[in-house]
Amino acid sequence: MENRSFRKLGRTVGVVGLGAWQLGADWGQVSEADAHATLQAAVDAGVTFIDTADVYGDGRSEQIIGSFLKDRPGLTVFTKMGRRLPQEPGNYHLDNFRAWTDRSRANLGVDTLDLVQLHCPPTAVYSSDEVFDALDTLVQEKRIAAYGVSVERVEEALTAIARPGVASVQIILNAFRLKPLERVLPAAAEAGVGIIARVPLASGLLSGRYDENTTFSADDHRNYNRHGEAFDVGETFSGVDFRTGLEAVGRLRPLVPAGVTMAQFALRWIIDQPAVTVVIPGARNPEQARANAAAADVPALSPETREMITAVYDELIRPQVHDKW
Repeated sequence: MENRSFRKLGRTVGVVGLGAWQLGADWGQVSEADAHATLQAAVDAGVTFIDTADVYGDGRSEQIIGSFLKDRPGLTVFTKMGRRLPQEPGNYHLDNFRAWTDRSRANLGVDTLDLVQLHCPPTAVYSSDEVFDALDTLVQEKRIAAYGVSVERVEEALTAIARPGVASVQIILNAFRLKPLERVLPAAAEAGVGIIARVPLASGLLSGRYDENTTFSADDHRNYNRHGEAFDVGETFSGVDFRTGLEAVGRLRPLVPAGVTMAQFALRWIIDQPAVTVVIPGARNPEQARANAAAADVPALSPETREMITAVYDELIRPQVHDKW
């Protein structure tokens, strides 16, 4: 698998990683045995980067990854913090950061976290000198090796990139969310900040496996958060109305090369963005993990295909999401 660099960390990772939200909660039940099998399949397929968070299953995702890591050194694991308390800027301070990172260190079974990200905090947090001074303190104390941010909005990403200590920005980027291409990716490349592309399949819409009759279980956010009832609606189907997303997928499907799945096609589009460091599709089983990793072997999409993807976005998706995030 192609490797790309987190320049401020001095390490490289495979361009396709694994998002581990599914292994914790909110996507239906995944047993611990299935989670371990999924992690093993991903690593066997060349994945070297895993993204998780302290709230995925209230630490379950971290704990599963931690047990997996015991016999498998050399993997890079980023986690996230900040969603364990009400989303008020005043909760983002050093004492809480120490408590949260200590919990994640215990869950993952490591002395020093590879990198911790602020987990889509209130917008005001990105402009707080106190917050970033506290993150610098965590590095000095060797609780974490580095820090980054996970964001909802382009302006939040740009504010974070301007901070010299920020090593990575995690942002929603997919064929239904093109806005980061305009300013975020160029700014990150210039600053040497890694880009983690999250929600790459628009919560599965871009896998092409759903239709108007698809239903989701009660504990799946694609059921209970379609209108932002639990958290930012942009996290579910990238904020795109389900039926509009299905129509867009129908327009994109004829562009998919023979022998390539719709999901691999969508992931390849992200990989083709040179400023992206790693894309983190989730997987609930080994077959999905292997198929996602194989997207790295798909040939680059042609300029004509990329133009057609943009045209579908401009016609169907842009009116819904472009000005929101």
